[in-house]
This record gives sequence, C-alpha cells and structure tokens, in this order.
Amino acid sequence: MTRRSIGFAAAAVVLLGAWYWFRPERAILDRRIEETALETDARTVLRGAFHSNAHPTRGTATVQQLHDGSLTLRFTDFETSDGPDVQIYLVASDDVQDAADVARGFVNLGALKGNIGDQNYRIPAGTDLSRYRAVSVWCRRFGVNFGAAALEAVPQGS
Repeated sequence: MTRRSIGFAAAAVVLLGAWYWFRPERAILDRRIEETALETDARTVLRGAFHSNAHPTRGTATVQQLHDGSLTLRFTDFETSDGPDVQIYLVASDDVQDAADVARGFVNLGALKGNIGDQNYRIPAGTDLSRYRAVSVWCRRFGVNFGAAALEAVPQGS
C-alpha cells in the first residue's frame, strides 16, 4: 500500500466520522410525524408553549392522564430543527434554558420521533410531576437545548 492510498483511506475515515458526528443532512431534511392522541377524552393536567433556545422551536406540550391513570406527554403543532441524538427530557426545573437546568435532574422519555408534527411520549409510572415541571428538546450529542416548554397545571373543567 502506498503512502498516498493510506492518506486517502485515513481521510475517508475522518470524513465518515465527521459525517456521523454532525449529521449535516438533518439540518436540511425534516422528519414529519402525525400521531393521533392516545385517547380523545384524556384529561389534560399540564400544559406549556414551546419557546426557542438553540434552534427555533414552537408548538404546545401537554401532559395527559389516560383512563388507566398512565401519563403521556403530547406535542401538538410542534416544529423544531432536527439533529443527531435529540432526546425528549422532562426536567426538574421551572423552565429549561441551558445545561445547568438539565443538570438539576431529568427523565428521558426517548428519542425525538420527528422534528415536525404531533407526537406522544409515555411518561414512566411514578414520575413526580411536581418535580419535573418542564420539557426539553435536548441534543445529547452537543449538550444543547433546542427548545423547551414550562409546564403549568391546567384547572380542571377548562
């Protein structure tokens, strides 16, 4: 093997690694999802509007209690940027601006299903919603908050 072919092989490995790390196609490609609500008459217990942080983010986050008592986080009219390793966190904070807020504690609800559209995330049984009062669209790879919503109690009967 010549020095030149070794150089090309090394460059290819570096480029492939950089592509995997940054996933640049996600900056221009959207992943749309349209999940229906799990129950049409579920009781909404918490609600918040998304605000932007590292990336433009909009939509509504609601925590819904289903008939069996389980809880689901639902995004409606949701839109943000896509990125590598984006997760949905319930955060032990009044709101989420940066990594210091996430460091207070979080529950990972899983990977972002799509950067556009309505979607549902199951909240683990026993999650204390008096402690976890905000939701973050968190890029785990780069440690940045794309956007967040502070969750407030919804008066029953509204």
